[in-house]
Amino acid sequence: MTTVNLTASKFSETIKGNSIVFVDFWAEWCGPCRNFAPVYEQASVANPDIVFAKVDTEAEQALAGSFQISSIPTLMAIRDGVVLYSQAGALPQDALNNLVQAVRDVNMEDVRAGIVKAETANSKSEANPE
Repeated sequence: MTTVNLTASKFSETIKGNSIVFVDFWAEWCGPCRNFAPVYEQASVANPDIVFAKVDTEAEQALAGSFQISSIPTLMAIRDGVVLYSQAGALPQDALNNLVQAVRDVNMEDVRAGIVKAETANSKSEANPE
C-alpha cells in the first residue's frame, strides 16, 4: 500500500477503522521531510497491512495543532486507537523498520491495563487533593 493523505475530516475514521496507523506530519518546504518521504513510502509498500498516512501541516494546521506538533517531520504510531509513539525527526530505514516491528509486538492488553491504572490513580488524586 502506498501512503495516503490524511485530513482532519478523515482522521478519526482512519484511526478507528485500522488496527495500526503511522502518521507522518510534514510540510512541502521541509528538507528533512522530503528526505524522509521515500523511506516512509518504502515502509508503506513493505507493510501493506498497515496504514501509512501523511498530514500536510500547512494544509491541516488545526489537526497538527491538536497533536501539539511543533517540529517536523514528526512520526506518530497509533495502534487500536492508542498513540504508542510520537517523535520529531526523520528516521533511517532500519530504525523505521524496527519501529514498525515494535508496534506490531506491543501487548495491547498490557497497554490498556496501564491506561486504566493511570486513569484510576488520576481520578483518586483529583477526588482527594492533599
